Amino acid sequence: MIKLHLAFFAIIISTIASAQFTQTTPPVAPVKIHWRSIHNDSVADPYFWMYDYFGKGPDSNLVVENLKAENNYLEKVMSNTSYFQNQLFNEMKSRIKEKDEDVPVFNNGYYYYHRTEPGNQYFKYCRKKGSLQAKEEILLDVDQMAIGHPYYKVTGMEVSEDNRLLAFAVDELSRLQYSIYVKDLSTGKILNDKVEGTQGDPCWANNNKTIFYTANNQVTLLSEKIKRHHLGEPQEKDDVVYDEKDNSNYISVYKSKNNQFIFIKSEGTLSTEMHFIKADKPNENFKCFQPRMKNVLYNVSCIENKFLILTNKDGAKNFKIMECGLKKTTSDNWVDYLPHNENVLIENIEEFNNYIILQERENGFEQLIVKSLIDNSIFKVVNDENDCSLSLLSSPDFNGKTFRYNFSSLKSPNTVYELDMVSHKKLVLKKQQVLGAYNPADYTTERIMVTARDGSKVPVSIIYKNGFNKDGNSPLLLYGYGSYGYSTEASFSSSRLSLLNRGFCFAIAHIRGGQEMGRAWYEDGRLLKKKNSFYDFIDCAEYLIKEKYTSSKHLYAMGRSAGGLLMGAVTTMAPDLWNGIIAEVPFVDVINTMLDENIPLTTNEFDEWGNPKNKEYYDYMNSYNPYENIRATHYPNILVSTGLHDSQVQYFEPQKWVAKLRATKKDNHLLLLHTNMNFGHGGASGRFDYLKDVALNYTFLLTLEGINK
Repeated sequence: MIKLHLAFFAIIISTIASAQFTQTTPPVAPVKIHWRSIHNDSVADPYFWMYDYFGKGPDSNLVVENLKAENNYLEKVMSNTSYFQNQLFNEMKSRIKEKDEDVPVFNNGYYYYHRTEPGNQYFKYCRKKGSLQAKEEILLDVDQMAIGHPYYKVTGMEVSEDNRLLAFAVDELSRLQYSIYVKDLSTGKILNDKVEGTQGDPCWANNNKTIFYTANNQVTLLSEKIKRHHLGEPQEKDDVVYDEKDNSNYISVYKSKNNQFIFIKSEGTLSTEMHFIKADKPNENFKCFQPRMKNVLYNVSCIENKFLILTNKDGAKNFKIMECGLKKTTSDNWVDYLPHNENVLIENIEEFNNYIILQERENGFEQLIVKSLIDNSIFKVVNDENDCSLSLLSSPDFNGKTFRYNFSSLKSPNTVYELDMVSHKKLVLKKQQVLGAYNPADYTTERIMVTARDGSKVPVSIIYKNGFNKDGNSPLLLYGYGSYGYSTEASFSSSRLSLLNRGFCFAIAHIRGGQEMGRAWYEDGRLLKKKNSFYDFIDCAEYLIKEKYTSSKHLYAMGRSAGGLLMGAVTTMAPDLWNGIIAEVPFVDVINTMLDENIPLTTNEFDEWGNPKNKEYYDYMNSYNPYENIRATHYPNILVSTGLHDSQVQYFEPQKWVAKLRATKKDNHLLLLHTNMNFGHGGASGRFDYLKDVALNYTFLLTLEGINK
């Protein structure tokens, strides 16, 4: 047995060396046993101390030392690949048009747009009055504002109704805690009205001197209160106009498209409650539109003489549209406007004075439907590819007769269309320019259906470069998410070309937990059915191997955030299926996180994962929880990433997972942890810096395949 073990070890060393990874000693994290006891179950956690950084407890310095040691280890292991990483970075960057401008949007007398300049990481937010030939006015020069900041994000840019003031929000730490500022556009000066600890969603009342915003809890980061700020007043005097008592709900505030109302929305996984006032009367008390109802979600849009309600009320699992008058809004006044269709999921409504746009999903494919409010006619927007991504873009003119949307597919770059709702003609306003020799005809896409172990049909979107051989010897990267009802679209990525052009196939498994196949697809992949997501992903991988798209020696998996939980689960459930795993900001310590309500956003997640204080959910989580299902066996090569300031999946989850894997696993495969010490969940804020992380991921994959140029 010893000889066999040594021989196996020698093979692994030889394989890694030939792949140009450097051998060095990995860090060993200290073990400090902490016992968790609940439901008559006692569990030893050797790395519980890693929670300590934000609490600034006795082990906070040790946390940073361990993360830095892991970063140093990664750098040493991949030191021979630094040239290749730079090559990939420059290659991906070279496809991006550095001097660019988005399509201007006309609103309230001005054309608004963002533009970028060569060499700059950020953008300039600009406008022109009345005509695109008018003189440009730079409202925010974010390239200048971001100087000296490792991370800098500007969002929530809203101009007052008199066009004189700009409210905007800034996050300098990547922890989703924004400060709101107001700029006087006539003088160029920033006013003294700094509002801190917000969600970054300023909403102007029509009096041009009142702003509503969402205030966050500074510890849990939960969106707890909607506040009203009067310009010139200190933040301490801001009124609380709404206080959310259910800590499993997210709240937000926004203005209706026709500028008549300001809405507050409180929503969890299972129920919604909205409140509203007239935007012309910001000092009035908000009125409840409809008190929350068990298992009923709803969203309100306003047209000229009534409200439209997108809801799953009355068992409309895939949602329907109801209507009510402007004065009597409770559900006993709602009547059907567009009935429920069990085969079509209505995802969104875009309202205009005489039209509504329905964003729907049928047979797993997105579609846009134009409905006339004048004659009730319906028109379906036709696109060249079914397996694609469609997203509605800003069309703020409520009285307009055109709307904009973005189209892309795995091989077709982003294209902005404007569609005339009267003539049904569409115009290309802009098509993403991919610099270099890119021809979509050089690539093949497929959409296949995989039969999962319980008989469900799981869609898989696939792309590869022409000439790809289905002989079982080609590399394939399988991507998945499968949570929160979020659908992973078959959208274009110019950076992905660096994999495809080197022989990789890329596939997306549209697993349960997403909403690709309707609302039931989501319901069948959460709470006590969560493992369906993991089984679907494994079954898709096995099918791709069976059909010789790849083999276990050349199969790789990748997921991010809740998709990182997917990676952790499929790693422990089927460790021999993969040659490599990339888990970005992975949610892998499920039980410990969901037991601690002081951890940011935990309580918001109870309806997604369950509350482990309930034994039924605790036992079910125990059956898949990646951190506590690590066992002494062989695992694939694994690259993990996190951010020290991540507010959504705290740094300690991947840190603990890697430490325990390293101490337990019985192989010599790569196990690498990369922690960005300046960023959080979303990674780098600059438009090029994020490519460094992509280059690291691709280098990891390609080097494992023996590809180094």
